[in-house]
Amino acid sequence: MVRRIDVTGVGGVRLAAWEFADPPKGRRGNFKVGRARARDDGEPPGVLLLHGLMGRASHWAGTARWLSARYRAVGLDQRGHGRSEKPTEGPFNREAYVADAEAAIEQLGLGPVALIGHSMGALTAWQLAARRPDLVHALVICDMRASALGEQSQREWEAWFRSWPVPFATLADVRKWFGEEDPVLERPSPSRGEFFAEVMAERADGWRPVFSRRQMLVARETWVYDAHWEELAQVQCPTLVLRGIDGELGRAEAQEMVRVLPRGAYAEVADAGHLVHYDQPNEWRTAVEPFLQSALPA
Repeated sequence: MVRRIDVTGVGGVRLAAWEFADPPKGRRGNFKVGRARARDDGEPPGVLLLHGLMGRASHWAGTARWLSARYRAVGLDQRGHGRSEKPTEGPFNREAYVADAEAAIEQLGLGPVALIGHSMGALTAWQLAARRPDLVHALVICDMRASALGEQSQREWEAWFRSWPVPFATLADVRKWFGEEDPVLERPSPSRGEFFAEVMAERADGWRPVFSRRQMLVARETWVYDAHWEELAQVQCPTLVLRGIDGELGRAEAQEMVRVLPRGAYAEVADAGHLVHYDQPNEWRTAVEPFLQSALPA
């Protein structure tokens, strides 16, 4: 069962959080909007799942199903994404994303929490862990670089967004383009097609992304030019740095991130790209589950 809980982010932005488990008695309801609440005594440890740029909380559904057997697993649609508000003028800076995650933890009564972040969500997670060590028990960084990516990377993303043949006539066309026909692909990736099908909505003229590509570029611009090693070194909790062999985070950089972290650990998943939890969900679980069990209180 999945339950939506609205929380309030910076500037009053409404954020949609999704609890992937049966809620306590008296609070049942599938896809019903609920209120944030304080953490109950004796409640299992909380896990907050933070998607990457263009993602949404539902991308974590498979992970949340096995997490919910042991933890209180909640996914957050970050501002500009999924069912959360998409304020025309933002802000979409690092401060807003980190403060939103902090507000979600406190309003949902999740802390101290384990943060699992993918890509941009991983950066948000480690920046929050550095800022509020009292809120974070453990951290999983999935395929996010600490080095600056630079101006060329941003220009490439601008060109890539322009290449999208929107609107798509059908969801099958979405899956085919992102999984087979996208020029940036080195080889077909059905899981990538499924990932992008999840962030499309049907409009009068066809299928379009649920996010604004302009807003995504604005959000990305706030971190792509900077390195984030200093904040990484400030993370005091146990941290797993995990990469797909064919992902965006190289082995040398990932291992340097582990070295910089006071309590870092390393894992990699074979036959996986940037979307590790989509490409190889079983191997992803094999890497993450024992780490959480050792890092979180029973």
